[in-house]
Amino acid sequence: MIDKLEMFIALANEGHFGRAAEACRVTQPTLSSAIKQLEEQLGVQLVYRGSRYQGLTPEGQRVLDRARRIVSDTRALKDEMRSIRAGLAGNLRIGVIPTALPMVADLTTPFTRRHPNVRVTILSRTSAEILTGIERLDLDAGITYLDNEPLGRVTQVPLYAEFYRLLCAPGTPLADRAQVTWGELSGLPLCLLTGDMQNRRIVNQHLAEAGAAVIPTVESNSTITLLSHVMTGHWASVLPKKLADLFAQSGRVCAIPIVAPEAEHLVGLIAAHREPHTPLIAALLDAAKRGAEVKVR
Repeated sequence: MIDKLEMFIALANEGHFGRAAEACRVTQPTLSSAIKQLEEQLGVQLVYRGSRYQGLTPEGQRVLDRARRIVSDTRALKDEMRSIRAGLAGNLRIGVIPTALPMVADLTTPFTRRHPNVRVTILSRTSAEILTGIERLDLDAGITYLDNEPLGRVTQVPLYAEFYRLLCAPGTPLADRAQVTWGELSGLPLCLLTGDMQNRRIVNQHLAEAGAAVIPTVESNSTITLLSHVMTGHWASVLPKKLADLFAQSGRVCAIPIVAPEAEHLVGLIAAHREPHTPLIAALLDAAKRGAEVKVR
């Protein structure tokens, strides 16, 4: 039954029989047969079928919600039994917003030292993708903003406060300043993260509040792409302090504090809210709390 529920969840997530079968590492006929058997066992039609997948029936949507809880509980039980038998082991999938990727090692390094048999997979995701991934069981945890947009029912641990810097090349306008205001960014040729990134929405909000009219000429979902454009001397960007300071270590770009206001947003670890957490998630949350005690006052 659990295997069939996992295939059903995969089909709902992928919206395609072939991709769902690939995700489950089975053939498409095997997956289709499992879904039909599940329907027979439950006595309801779960999936609208035609020449291709056409979505879940109302009954299928109700079963999906329960299936996710059952599969999550089963995985938690397996993790708990495995940790009792052989110590903490397994694989953690963590989605991380792009601007926090350089800081994730502050969490994963002490965590993996403490639990050497745990493997960690770090995936760059938007804040919305992190929430969806946790709900769909594609991700075990995420690192995202805690205080800007609704998170829903999740467990959260603050990691650090994010401040903002103007990233520009030496010799360009404002590069010699000790600090700049949000309003002074108006008119600069900016390259910024794409609009699906919460960091971009935060930057847009502070620029708008300062009355700064900014239309970026370059957008990207990669901070490395933004850096490469800034290094040409033709663009400037706005990035979180920790990331901007990291780039500025090369001496090829400047990271200048942005004030009026000195905006601050909290970044932290989130996981699905449940009691008790799986041993892996509980250990990760504990590691986050240990690190956060140093960084967040």
